[in-house]
Amino acid sequence: MAKSRPSAARGVSLPRLAAWKVLRSVAAGAFADVALAREFRRHGKQLSAADRALATELAYGSIRQRLLLDRWLDHCGAIPAQQQPPLLRWLLHLGLYQLLFVQRIPDAVAVSSSVDLAKAHGLAPLASVVNGLLRAVVRCREQQEKPPLPQQSAAHLAAQHSLPNWLADLLLQWLPEGEAVEFAALTNRPPRLDLRVNPLRASVAEVQAAWATVDQPLLPIAMAPQGLQLSQGVGAMARQPGYSTGQWSVQDRAAQLVAPLLEPQPGQVVVDMCAAPGGKTTHMAELMGDQGRIIAVDRSAARLRRLQRNARRLGLAAIQTQCADARALPHLHGCADRVLLDAPCSGLGTLARHACARWRLSPAAIAEMQVLQQQLLREALRLIRPGGRLVYATCTVHPGENQAQIDSLLNHHPHWRQCLLPEPLQRLCGHRTQLQLWPQRHGCDGFFAVALEPVTAIQQ
Repeated sequence: MAKSRPSAARGVSLPRLAAWKVLRSVAAGAFADVALAREFRRHGKQLSAADRALATELAYGSIRQRLLLDRWLDHCGAIPAQQQPPLLRWLLHLGLYQLLFVQRIPDAVAVSSSVDLAKAHGLAPLASVVNGLLRAVVRCREQQEKPPLPQQSAAHLAAQHSLPNWLADLLLQWLPEGEAVEFAALTNRPPRLDLRVNPLRASVAEVQAAWATVDQPLLPIAMAPQGLQLSQGVGAMARQPGYSTGQWSVQDRAAQLVAPLLEPQPGQVVVDMCAAPGGKTTHMAELMGDQGRIIAVDRSAARLRRLQRNARRLGLAAIQTQCADARALPHLHGCADRVLLDAPCSGLGTLARHACARWRLSPAAIAEMQVLQQQLLREALRLIRPGGRLVYATCTVHPGENQAQIDSLLNHHPHWRQCLLPEPLQRLCGHRTQLQLWPQRHGCDGFFAVALEPVTAIQQ
């Protein structure tokens, strides 16, 4: 077990305190990664690398398993979870997660550290409640007693894997039951990290050799020629070999398949409509040999600055940023040889990477997202000059955001057609023109991508 250093002033575990504050921030509307980064800045050097890893695991895990943890509170507590004071509820979640999911932490440590937090941070009168409830869960677990699961299929899946009921219902509509269960289970497993090698700075073999010198073997990825998979966890990525010299970027293997569908060529003009944080933008620049002009558009100036920093690290000069709403880019109409619309979406294919996403989404929000996607697609067609190509991509598995959007677009614009996928991708996903990847089938994020060209361009 990674030992966490106590706070000298309060006698509590700093990683657990940081995780508890993240849970509280997320409940108030913050994004989990932003809240965690804020806590790391606040505590600075007081948190070791092991402390940060523990805080991350406890915070993200507790957020993902919110529904299941509430079921344990309902089962063992005198007051239902939804009626608990929020501060107490999130502290109990933190203790419960350690008891139920982190085997390397002894039960006594999980209980006592939660009681210490209660005493030191505003819940002293309820410390006995924390102690009693967590110990009741330990007894239930020792007796192999669990909260009962609902009988109805969708509710059962939701309760078992801590998903919103509406999402569990959709999964069972889209997938055979066994696959729906596997998909749901994967949303609760921390995803592995893949790298994309920058061929302008290094070869795949050179990056592998550099990491081997620090006992970090990197494995090739069959579906992504420039991709390498981390075989084990590492510390801060910025400290790893080749980061400062721009030899690689962190990018999931599924995302690495999108930019090549554009077939960007040196000297072309490319518009990336929703570019930040820029993984696909920089990939296109690499594919073009950094020769040409890539106009990276995004509504967030802060996220564009992050893109610019990464482009400098990778040694890419072809990228120009524009802070704008991509639904209206009249100054770019007809200028682009290639357009990438990596559209804002529900992100259902990347729930494992975004701990709080499942609790922020709703069917109504996804419906609004689909309207936005339609608006962006219409504008995308206006940007392309004759003979150009458009790639539409999302990181979701929702058919309404993927196939349905393309069907609607082609119904209204019959002079456009879908391009054939490269044969390896056709074999991978079982479709001639649409790349739909699923975590449980392909071992990567859930992703969708399709390339479109005018009919005349295809016939030529």
